[in-house]
Amino acid sequence: MIRLPRLRMTGKKLGASGEDLAAKHLRSQGYAILERNFRCQIGELDLVARKENLLVFAEVKTRRSGQYGPPQTAVTLRKRRRIVKLAHFYMKQKKLYHLQPRFDVIAIQWKDDGHPLINHISGAFLAE
Repeated sequence: MIRLPRLRMTGKKLGASGEDLAAKHLRSQGYAILERNFRCQIGELDLVARKENLLVFAEVKTRRSGQYGPPQTAVTLRKRRRIVKLAHFYMKQKKLYHLQPRFDVIAIQWKDDGHPLINHISGAFLAE
């Protein structure tokens, strides 16, 4: 388990630690991580993973506390639409249209004791 001091983490370090945990979580569930922080002119995909014929586009949200609500609430309609557009671009570029896409959110909240609480929401939203 990764233990990080809560108050010393900057926004970038917090996000990176969340993505590390999310990737580790997905691997523990049998997924292969294909991409981390895939960037193109449209934007960025946090994690792209594959398990059999399933291609998972995972948006990772990490928060230090629940003061502003659970991390998954930060995945707005606008953000979801951008992720779907990015997923189409990614699948076309990598020629992966034979795989079934799924859009997940992995919400990570650091508890007061320094341990993360991971909430993996499979199929968190659909392509619209």
